[in-house]
Amino acid sequence: MAELMAPGRRETPPSMVERMTLILDAFNGPSARLTLEDVARRTRLPRSTAHRILDQLVRQRWLSHHSYGYGLGQRALGLGGRDGGHGKIREAAAPLLHELQVTTGLVAHLAVLDGAEVFYLDKLGGRLATSVPSRVGGRAPAHSTALGKSMLAWLEPEQVDALLGSEIARMTSRTIGELGTLHQELHRIRQRRGLAFERGESFPGIACVAAAIRGAEGPVAGISLVGDVRAPLENVAPLVVTAAREASQVLFPGSAPSRPDGTPRARRPAADRTGERECWSAETMNRLLAVEGRGDWM
Repeated sequence: MAELMAPGRRETPPSMVERMTLILDAFNGPSARLTLEDVARRTRLPRSTAHRILDQLVRQRWLSHHSYGYGLGQRALGLGGRDGGHGKIREAAAPLLHELQVTTGLVAHLAVLDGAEVFYLDKLGGRLATSVPSRVGGRAPAHSTALGKSMLAWLEPEQVDALLGSEIARMTSRTIGELGTLHQELHRIRQRRGLAFERGESFPGIACVAAAIRGAEGPVAGISLVGDVRAPLENVAPLVVTAAREASQVLFPGSAPSRPDGTPRARRPAADRTGERECWSAETMNRLLAVEGRGDWM
């Protein structure tokens, strides 16, 4: 005879597999971030039970845990145990993406260069997230995105040619469709301290600013902020550069990313960088965006 439930008592799923499934299902998207309280409320599991299972899922890399909550981990995102170092990149960039998204209200992306495409490792966004047609685990042509151009800019021209081939496709009427024009744009990005912009090159109505995470050997990933084409991205561009630089320092402590001309950049003692934040005046920003007389953002 089945046990009668006391009034108001919640029935707990009998098996561990069912409980784990309940918790994983609570994350309704790759960019979802939930606290312990959120998980307990959505699953109706006791808080102590939810916490114990969450710990196990984090240890097995089904979930990741950061100061601002839990998110889907490498296994749940299809990265498995052979992620090519993506897990370390995501871990280093996660708090920086969170800060960018909260500070600006825009959608924050983290991506790596995979051949001629960018591969999205993370996406954080508020109300704008559903209007931005990207997803964790998704791909986009590198030459049509600010993220891709920010990383391509730090490769040798011959590497860019080898990756993209002689013909590059236009995604919209604003996409760069010629390799020579793309090389000119990559040159301008290097002159703008690595800042890459795009307005409507991947999708109509979407604008983006990005900067690469770099080590001594070159770019390893890129961070971006995305909004609609009316978003004043020049105001948030310094935040993106700062986030990319801080992620680089976490991933490659003591290394010196190259200057735009390819020579190593001397690093100051860590004490001199404490509390450092990039702060560019409007005049500086205008000069960066007007390199070679170009005021538009391709």
